[in-house]
Amino acid sequence: MTKILVDAGTSWSKILEIYSPNDDLENSPLNNYIDYIHSENVELKDIEGNRVNGRYFIMSSSQLSKTNLVFDKATGHMIKNMLRNKKDYENEVISLALGAQKILPDLKDATVVDLGSRDAKWVRFKDGKYTDLDWNGACGSATGATVEMLCKFYNINPSEIDIQDSRYPVTCGVFAMEKIMDDIAKDVPAEVAVSKYIHGIAYNTWKFAGKPDNIFLSGGFCLNKCFIESLKLYCEVTPLGRFMLLEGLF
Repeated sequence: MTKILVDAGTSWSKILEIYSPNDDLENSPLNNYIDYIHSENVELKDIEGNRVNGRYFIMSSSQLSKTNLVFDKATGHMIKNMLRNKKDYENEVISLALGAQKILPDLKDATVVDLGSRDAKWVRFKDGKYTDLDWNGACGSATGATVEMLCKFYNINPSEIDIQDSRYPVTCGVFAMEKIMDDIAKDVPAEVAVSKYIHGIAYNTWKFAGKPDNIFLSGGFCLNKCFIESLKLYCEVTPLGRFMLLEGLF
């Protein structure tokens, strides 16, 4: 029997369907939503090291809320009412830490950062053991949703944004947006202004995480080349992909 896990973000939700070779995937409830789900067949290992088969899906959270899907385990935002058993909900930071320990079994001293649509969180390991964490959900200036909004508004392809040496201070999202608008009004290209904004987010991420020498990065920003290159100005960066919290659920 298949199991369906979800990491429900504010903008995007990541879903993992775990199945055995004998399971009939043609009857999977996820197939009803294939039109707006991207999937990938993968071979995974559970926490005991056993191999399992799985399919990853990415769905907009607004669409997820309209489905009748029921999940076996979950983490993330406003998802408890879609769980089979509410006891199977896991805290996001714990999911991040467990996922990091699974993906990086030789983890010694490291900082793992998850930068999502609305918040940033990190966990730190020393000698392979968890030692500290922090979570910032109050400041929308350091979130992927703002970058997505800016790219759509100015018709910018995120993959084509070049890194800028200078950055905007983005401690406050309102002031940062004002700076972007002012510069564009002065004929600064929108791509340059957004790149400076992304650089500011990268700097804030590094500073928020305690200025580590190396960051293992989780979340949608793993796909943003400009963010990765900006963050590399301050530390080494190892992208882990968008599914780290799901890895911590099984």
